[in-house]
This record gives sequence, structure tokens and C-alpha cells, in this order.
Amino acid sequence: MEFNQIAVILYILITVVVILFQLFLVFGAPWGEFTQGGRHKGVLPTSGRVSAAVSIPILIFMASSISSVVGFVPNWSIRTAYITIALQGVTAIFNWITPSQKEKRLWGPVTTIAFILAAYATYSVNALV
Repeated sequence: MEFNQIAVILYILITVVVILFQLFLVFGAPWGEFTQGGRHKGVLPTSGRVSAAVSIPILIFMASSISSVVGFVPNWSIRTAYITIALQGVTAIFNWITPSQKEKRLWGPVTTIAFILAAYATYSVNALV
């Protein structure tokens, strides 16, 4: 197995953890301080839960697009990976500048690592083509 494939697998694993986190939020986990700027302590209000639910298909798209770059399913255009890298980079920035210290400490490093893995996997494969 090549390192870029390992990077993709790690990216997918991180994304699965984030999806599970979002699902827990949707179903009422009291983790509001760790997301959405930390504005809500405890359970998110309905609007926050809807935002968490909306993020799930976006995260699935992101994992699928990075999966594609090394030939895993689905077989999407490399352009989708570039979209994911951009989204992942913006997500990392927002997690580092959030007013919530809990969100920053947890998701800043996680989303930065995810960004690095997605970028590495995509650009290493693209360089080989």
C-alpha cells in the first residue's frame, strides 16, 4: 500500500469521526461548546442541529472525493478533490479562529491534519499523472 493510499484512509477515518460527532449533535449530545463557535452550552438548538445534519452529506462528499484520487470508489474527477481541499482548508482556519477554546483545541488540530492528508493525497497522485 502506498503512502498516499494510507493518507486517504486516515482522511476517511477522520471524516467518519466528524460525521459521528455531527450525528451525535443532531440527536442531542450536549457538546455545543465544541462546535459552531461554542455559542451554545449543552444541547444545540434546532437550528444548530439542522446545521449539523446539513454538514453530514457535505462530509460524505468530501471523503468520497478524496477516496477517488487514489482509485478507491467512487471514481470522481480530481476536481472534486480540489473542492474538498478548499473546504477543508477553510474549515481548519475557522476552527483555529473560533472564539470557543474547546472547539479550537479539539477541531483545530483535527481539521488541519485532515487538510494536510487531503492535500498530500491529491497532489501526490496528481504529480504522478
